[in-house]
Amino acid sequence: MALRILVAEDEYITAFDLRDTFEEAGYEVEGPHAGISSAMLACQKEKPDLAILDIELADGLTYELAQKLLDDDVPVILHSERSERDELAARFPRAMAVAKPCPPAVLLDAVGRVLTTC
Repeated sequence: MALRILVAEDEYITAFDLRDTFEEAGYEVEGPHAGISSAMLACQKEKPDLAILDIELADGLTYELAQKLLDDDVPVILHSERSERDELAARFPRAMAVAKPCPPAVLLDAVGRVLTTC
């Protein structure tokens, strides 16, 4: 059974590039979700194996969602602007922050590293 990755990203092209990248790599993708409420609902229905979250979605910041996932032992990769990385590392020490834009190979490598450390 394929591992399930939740994708929360509100930039249309980026969101579908992420989905396609992970599906082609053999993962099951939940999303992409452009809003926090839809991503939270998806997590409530079925806990993902990993989540990739843009920090700022159409309806606000994903900090609460990120913390809930981490509290539920779901690994989180925060997909954010480069300037936010230090702040995110301090706020979410158990999450990995990856700067946008991020080449698909780098993001796949990050997913592989996060999943092997769990």
